Amino acid sequence: MDSSKPAQGAPQQLVQGRLAALRWGRRDAPVWVCLHGWLDNAATFSRLAPLLCEQLDVQLVAVELSGHGHSRWREAGRYLLWDYVEDVVAALDDLGLERAVILGHSLGAIVATLLAATLPERVERLLLIDGLVSQTTPSDHVVTQLREALLTKRRDASSRRPYRSFEQAVDARVLGAVTPVDADTIAPVVARNLREEAAGLVLRSDVALHRPSPLRFTHEQNLAMLRALRCPVSVLAARHGILGEPAREAASVVPSLNWIALEGGHHLHLEKAQVAAVAAAIIGEVSE
Repeated sequence: MDSSKPAQGAPQQLVQGRLAALRWGRRDAPVWVCLHGWLDNAATFSRLAPLLCEQLDVQLVAVELSGHGHSRWREAGRYLLWDYVEDVVAALDDLGLERAVILGHSLGAIVATLLAATLPERVERLLLIDGLVSQTTPSDHVVTQLREALLTKRRDASSRRPYRSFEQAVDARVLGAVTPVDADTIAPVVARNLREEAAGLVLRSDVALHRPSPLRFTHEQNLAMLRALRCPVSVLAARHGILGEPAREAASVVPSLNWIALEGGHHLHLEKAQVAAVAAAIIGEVSE
């Protein structure tokens, strides 16, 4: 299989249309649930999913968290980590899954960790791509964090300028990326996040996703979440990703965790040169 070409996946609606998803693999194969990163969508798995489905005979359902991709926006305009956990629980229920293997990238990895820590009976295994725990706020900074969130006004969706072309939208994502990414790597994600209107191409994702969080966990609370994990955990850390030594040290408190260092950037599972290695690492973990 040519891992350089993204496979779109079959669209699916979950939770009475509140959440959107893409599905890959044989319909009666065992289901894995996939969770994307911040500002990304289900297409982030479009190069990795076909490899895993072919070699493991699994079915991957990539759920789009609220405010992302084709899923609905939250009316309150707030997107908190525990709200995303509720998204995943609702998706699991809708899919008829008592327990599932969760494959998460970045934000999706963080959400998966919270789910597995708080509802361990729902998670069979965690496969985490360049993500583990959330950003933290020290206790003595909690007031400042809340103040910043309260003073940040919600932007109206109409304030976004439409793009004249797909290439312009991709360039904007590359230039505005929090972590370095090239146009070819992120193109599938951008394509799914665009909607054509009379004025041009506009982003589907909620502008409110850019608002600062009013509350973050402390470092000690993150460690408590990690200590609560009981399922096997595999962390695929990109050499040029976001998981540094502090994350590696935090991971040491997890009872059953395997840390795998791989070449590539934060979106290594979308990089043509790295996706096969990511797939091989995952296959190795679940085949032991």
